[in-house]
Amino acid sequence: MSTGLAWLLLIVSGALDVVWAVSMKYSQGYTRPGWSLLSLATLAAFVWLLGRALQALPLGNAYAVWTGVGAVGSVLMGVWLFGEAITPLRLGFIGLIVAGIVGLKLTSS
Repeated sequence: MSTGLAWLLLIVSGALDVVWAVSMKYSQGYTRPGWSLLSLATLAAFVWLLGRALQALPLGNAYAVWTGVGAVGSVLMGVWLFGEAITPLRLGFIGLIVAGIVGLKLTSS
C-alpha cells in the first residue's frame, strides 16, 4: 500500500470515528436499534481502516493524527448537532490540535 493511500484511509477512519461518536450519542445508551447498528458498524469500519493504515504509517504519527481528527470532528459535530458551547478559547484549542495534526503529517516518514 502506498503512503498516500494509507493517509487517506487514516483520514476516512478518523471521520468514521466521528460518525461512530455521534451515532453512539443518538443511540441513547444502545436503546435505539438503528442508531446502535450504525454505531457498531462504524466502529468496526474505523478500526479496520485504522489497522490497514498502520501497515504503512508510523504508529505514533498515525495514531495521533487519527485521534486528533476524531477529537476535532467530535467537538465540531457536538456544536453543530447538539448545541454545545463554542468559545474563542475552545476554538483556539481546536486550532492547536489541527496544527499538531498538520505538523505530524508533515514530519512523518
